[in-house]
Amino acid sequence: MDYQFKEIEQKWQAFWAEHQTFKAENDSVKPKFYVMDMFPYPSGAGLHVGHPLGYIASDIFSRYKRIKGYNVLHPMGYDSFGLPAEQYAIQTGQHPALTTEVNINTYRRQLDQIGFSFDWSREIRTSEPDYYKWTQWIFMQLFNSWYNLETDKAEAISSLIEKFSTSGSAGVKAVCDEEVKSFSAAEWTAFSDGEKQKELLKYRLTYLRESTVNWCAALGTVLANDEVKEGFSERGGHPVEQKKMMQWSMRISAYAERLLQGLNAIDWPEPVKEMQRNWIGKSSGASVRFKIDTVAGAAALPAEYIEVFTTRVDTIFGVSYLVLAPEHELVAALTTPEQENDIKNYITQTKKKSELDRMADTKTVSGAFTGSYVVNPVSGERVQLWIADYVLAGYGTGAVMGVPSGDQRDWLFAKHFNLPMVQILDGQKDIDVQADHTKEGKYINSGFINGMEYKEAVETLNSWLEEMKVGKAKINYRMRDAIFGRQRYWGEPIPIYFKDGLPYLIKEDELPLVLPEIDKYLPTESGEPPLGRAENWSYEDQYTYELSTMPGWAGSSWYWYRYMDAQNKDAFASKEAIAYWKDVDLYIGGSEHATGHLLYSRFWNKFLKDMGYVNEEEPFKKLINQGMIQGRSNFVYRVVAEDGRATNTLVSHGLKDQYKTAALHVDVNIVDNEVLDIEKFKLFRPEFTDAEFILENGKYICGVEVEKMSKSKFNVVNPDVLIASYGADTLRMYEMFLGPLEQSKPWNTNGIEGVFKFLRKFWRLFHNDAWEFKVSDEEPTKAELKALHKIIKKVQDDIERFSFNTSVSSFMIAVNELTDLKSNKRAILQDLVIVLSPYAPHITEELWSLLGNTESLSFAAYPEFNPSYMIEDEFSYPVSVNGKTRLNLNLSLTLDAAEIEALVLADEQVQKYLDGKTPKKVIVVKGRIVNIVI
Repeated sequence: MDYQFKEIEQKWQAFWAEHQTFKAENDSVKPKFYVMDMFPYPSGAGLHVGHPLGYIASDIFSRYKRIKGYNVLHPMGYDSFGLPAEQYAIQTGQHPALTTEVNINTYRRQLDQIGFSFDWSREIRTSEPDYYKWTQWIFMQLFNSWYNLETDKAEAISSLIEKFSTSGSAGVKAVCDEEVKSFSAAEWTAFSDGEKQKELLKYRLTYLRESTVNWCAALGTVLANDEVKEGFSERGGHPVEQKKMMQWSMRISAYAERLLQGLNAIDWPEPVKEMQRNWIGKSSGASVRFKIDTVAGAAALPAEYIEVFTTRVDTIFGVSYLVLAPEHELVAALTTPEQENDIKNYITQTKKKSELDRMADTKTVSGAFTGSYVVNPVSGERVQLWIADYVLAGYGTGAVMGVPSGDQRDWLFAKHFNLPMVQILDGQKDIDVQADHTKEGKYINSGFINGMEYKEAVETLNSWLEEMKVGKAKINYRMRDAIFGRQRYWGEPIPIYFKDGLPYLIKEDELPLVLPEIDKYLPTESGEPPLGRAENWSYEDQYTYELSTMPGWAGSSWYWYRYMDAQNKDAFASKEAIAYWKDVDLYIGGSEHATGHLLYSRFWNKFLKDMGYVNEEEPFKKLINQGMIQGRSNFVYRVVAEDGRATNTLVSHGLKDQYKTAALHVDVNIVDNEVLDIEKFKLFRPEFTDAEFILENGKYICGVEVEKMSKSKFNVVNPDVLIASYGADTLRMYEMFLGPLEQSKPWNTNGIEGVFKFLRKFWRLFHNDAWEFKVSDEEPTKAELKALHKIIKKVQDDIERFSFNTSVSSFMIAVNELTDLKSNKRAILQDLVIVLSPYAPHITEELWSLLGNTESLSFAAYPEFNPSYMIEDEFSYPVSVNGKTRLNLNLSLTLDAAEIEALVLADEQVQKYLDGKTPKKVIVVKGRIVNIVI
């Protein structure tokens, strides 16, 4: 029977599900291998052909590792909390859990029909209470921990309380808020419970504080930086402004150095590691205090000084002005009445920009003068105090010193506002043309460091600053603590209640704190988050719960551990499972998560290790970022009249230059090899039912352009359609065939037919002309063994280096060679089935069964490569008669010319061409050709 892919694929998908073929054991004599994909958010649109690319690659690798003798864990789940389901709930009133369930069912159906070898017994959903119970539990551990700089790790908050009780705050080295109290043990003991909790909150790894956030009023929530594009929400395009709010935060900054150093121990793409290095932003410099001068109109100074961090303390004599972030807490107090309107207007404009936009904007020069001054602690000079949006309140101290002769942006700022510029290095002849960015030259106009070289100047200044108690050498990190809250409904409830305005944890045995039912998914009329609508939802009937929910990254920051032991009701995973699986050996997903999920995951993993819950410092040994599959858009061309009016005439692509036209996107699913199905197009765009179509050679040819795959461009290709037409094995191999895994490439359905024909040709090897299954038990020839072992080695090497596209090409060559050799030997074909199985699991399982095997192909052993079969001891000599090649003869390379001539002339086929004639000449080129002249 010919290749019936539909019946074959349905049969084996049912078999795998029934027998739980891919269920991994948490203990095995086999070596472990853990392969994981970045789990999807289940959207209502389902999968398009770009989504499975990484999943197919990870599945090929998982199947390969199984047949190489590994106990493979390859799980799948759903990142099922999030904005889209909630926005749909706001519009329709339908509970997000219902739409999420429907979407998950669609994803599961699509994933199953592609033939992935997932261990579905370990499926997780971040929105299920039995999962987010443990997300809440990890939050509780963070709340009950602090970071001890002496031991360089997180410790239980009880150890900090013990230090306070025995010796007070003296000698405590911790990552904490800037403003902490100094107290003795006796004073600590005398504090009220509320005072103690308030002080401890300054040390906890998760804490409440007023933060500047990206507030989107239309969505009613705070957005992460990567959810904001040019001042608007990525989802929905709503305005976003900077706003101060009380927010939960996590002290990821405590782990900055460990996160930085850990990058040296993992096999990740260098661009991703570099993005994390830049995000962490380690820099060495100095902290300097600029004394605030008298503020006109102020009864008292709001503070004694403004602290600045600088990486170029050697340029301090060139400070011409100081700049505060517009949201800095001292701005209002330091603004004089004369400058009040300018400052207010500037702050209003700044709120419309996201932090990312402010950081990225290097061209625009803007700012406003507060009217106040500060004093340079080294030179004693009085300098102006400004605000500017390129300074961020959360980075460093929220204040920077302006040195026009040492920094290009400072020079542009000073030039724009006509501020003074002081030359501080020899060699700067014209600071109006080019600011100096080097550390070369000797200092001038720089007081006691005049004439010094860079290193000596820095050491001298740092010593002087510390001696005068106006500064000190310091290492700073750009990375700030992570905001951990959303004013939305569809997320994990935070297991906190408030008593006397202070946060307290609920009891562990009260987990999970389940999302309550509410009447609407909107903020309350008084502006509280949607959870404020819940009735009778309070702690012990008297205390208010936290009304924010956790951010989208909470559930994805530890999910690989839950896969290890997904049904455990007593822990997020057992110690035994964690000890066995350890970490993820291969993680495949998008590079867009470099400074979000991948950073937060590393942070939580390090914390869990500090607390003794896990054994590994890093969660993911190897990371691969799959490229994007881009859309292949098709266009029709509408003729435009001379007066600019759109007509009802559409012209084919090859004729469009003869007319004035406007291009219109057309659904790619009604285009075949660029030929438009006109009747289907009329159904797609009913306004063209009566249109005139100007054809070329009787066909309407569409235009083509590579764009991002999206519904708005009608270039989304649904894998369901392709699987129905060609089968899952064809789809899997074709996605790999498109190009290297890590590169972006355009989708082109036109080429899928070639892969389908290859699989039919492969199937044909096992069948005779009547399509009867027929294999031979004869011994294979050397040529057959060579073809087989060539592909055994090639595929093994390709998979190990994740070069899947080159394997597909090699399979095609191997099948062509075996077809030419008319090979149907069991010894050849059975091993070939195993080698192909990771790529095309359905057809190979069927053939494996037809070959008489009773156990699933998943438990077969990958064939051993035998290099001896690759040694060239024969050559296939082309035999020409009167210059025309007639046949090929396999002859030993050990034969001399006379022996070759004798064997060729004795061959039956050669005798037919000689037709009884005696050759005039026989030319033998050893290892090349035999030419007979008659």
